[in-house]
Amino acid sequence: MRTPRDDIQEVLIDQQAIAKKVAELGQAISRDYEGKDLLVVGVLKGAYVFLADLLRNMNISPGIDFVAIQSYTQSTESSGVVRVLKDLDESAEGRHILIVEDIVDTGLTLTYLVDNMKTRKAASVKVCALLDKPERRKVDVEIDYKGFEVPDKFVVGYGLDYAQKYRELPFVGVLKPEIYGGESGSS
Repeated sequence: MRTPRDDIQEVLIDQQAIAKKVAELGQAISRDYEGKDLLVVGVLKGAYVFLADLLRNMNISPGIDFVAIQSYTQSTESSGVVRVLKDLDESAEGRHILIVEDIVDTGLTLTYLVDNMKTRKAASVKVCALLDKPERRKVDVEIDYKGFEVPDKFVVGYGLDYAQKYRELPFVGVLKPEIYGGESGSS
């Protein structure tokens, strides 16, 4: 029987390395936001695994909310058009916002989201991303808390998907090109 792991060409970041980095990020965020009204905004669906582990590694108790934004279709390339599928339930006004992303590649979606939060009169807006893929960047975007830099390969696992599959993998791996048609790009 074929398993999702059979579709992985190589493991880029193993479970232990992820756990160590997430613990470091959680402690840094805790120090920086101690005593502040923090709202952690997870970007669905990819960031949910990272966000859950990040929260378990914080020693503060932030508010939590989610947004769902789409800039990809079933392909591996960003469409460049951002659609809001789910907006915040909480108010951002006067609060410190920490956007939690699974991966930053072109920067288009994240730039939209940061600008959107600023227009809501947030006290501050910062970004925490598990993965950064700078080779694909189309716009400059600041990542305040960064996990790992990855090469321009199609990565899945630890919340990242291809066609809604592979999110459950406990590591970040490179998907075999024959699975997605061989295009370069991002998940």
